[in-house]
Amino acid sequence: MENWQEFTEDTIAALLEDGSDPDALYTIEHHFYDRDFAKLEKLAVELFKLGYEVTDAEEVEFEDGGNAWVFDAIREQSLDADSIVADAIKLEELAKKHKVEYDGWGTYFEGDEDVDYDDDEE
Repeated sequence: MENWQEFTEDTIAALLEDGSDPDALYTIEHHFYDRDFAKLEKLAVELFKLGYEVTDAEEVEFEDGGNAWVFDAIREQSLDADSIVADAIKLEELAKKHKVEYDGWGTYFEGDEDVDYDDDEE
């Protein structure tokens, strides 16, 4: 089991240190994978019923030549470490119940969208 508390606190700290908006709503993506599409599909249905947006499964190829199916369960929320950790623990346990791998969570930088980063000043 991953140390979700430490991972989450480190991720949030890095986002805020880089200037991400502490008050924004973030797209939190929880990642899942397995070689068996049917197992993944059953988990996706359960996550959808729990209120997560579920992406379509995609087949990916690993560096070792193996392949698997992957999808994300998505929720919009604040950068509340306790809530994110609780979700990670709950979703990791749910994945184990379905014999699917939980590959953690991720999100995106949320900054000032009005800032113009165009370097081509004339």
